[in-house]
Amino acid sequence: MGGIATHHTGQIMANRPLSPHLQIWKWGPHMLVSILHRVSGDGMAIVGLAVLLWWLGALASGPQAYETFHWVMTTPIGYIVLIGLTWAFFTHMCSGLRHFVLDTGAGYELDANRIWSMVSVAGGVVLTAAFWAAIFLL
Repeated sequence: MGGIATHHTGQIMANRPLSPHLQIWKWGPHMLVSILHRVSGDGMAIVGLAVLLWWLGALASGPQAYETFHWVMTTPIGYIVLIGLTWAFFTHMCSGLRHFVLDTGAGYELDANRIWSMVSVAGGVVLTAAFWAAIFLL
C-alpha cells in the first residue's frame, strides 16, 4: 500500500514509523562520533581541498601570490580555518581507528563502545591542541 503499514490482520496503521528514528533511540556518544566522522570527512574534502588548491596555485603563481595566501592564512580567520582542518583530520583519524577496532569484532559491548566513543572525540581535541601548541611554542 505504498508507504502505509498494515497489520497482519489487514488493518491500516497510519502515522506509525516504519523504522527506528531519533525519537526512539537514546542519544549516545557513538551517535556523536558517527556524525563528527561524516562532518570532519566532508570538511576536509571541501574546505581542505579548497585550501590545498589555493596553496598550490599560489606556489605556482609566484612570490606575490604566495605572500597573499600566507597573509590570509595567518589572520585570525585563517588560523580558525587551519585549526578547524587540523581538528577535522585528527577527529576523523580517531574515529577511523575506532572503526578499525570495531571491524575486528571488538568494542561492541555497551560500556566499551561508550568509552571508546568519548576517547575518540577527546582524542581529536587533544591531538589538535597538542599540534598547534607545538607550532606556536616551537
